[in-house]
Amino acid sequence: MSTPNKSFLLVSRSGPYGSAQAREALDIALAGAAFNQTIDILFMDDGVLQLLPDQDPTGINQKNLAKTLPMLKLYDVANIYAEQHSLAVRGLLGETLVLDCKVIDSGAAGRLIAAADMVLGG
Repeated sequence: MSTPNKSFLLVSRSGPYGSAQAREALDIALAGAAFNQTIDILFMDDGVLQLLPDQDPTGINQKNLAKTLPMLKLYDVANIYAEQHSLAVRGLLGETLVLDCKVIDSGAAGRLIAAADMVLGG
């Protein structure tokens, strides 16, 4: 008898640079999806900064994380969310991001977290 896949929600709260958290969260999402797990990702707090276009981290000897994010779609990570308040506080608009995200309010983000079988933070 096979057991159903659990749903994973990866909550990415860290900015794209300054620590390994954002890159590690992306690696977790891609690895899980590669093994046919249901992976959703929610960008909130400073995590929404990962979604900015035209990042140039060469001055700090980092790879451009924004260029890797489109791989989420290639790995069938279909549900990508950005929390509206986090975007607004940072002056960002959903239509200017490097990914086509579903922009959701704080209440919807809370419900998303509560509904997931497994929540991973990054």
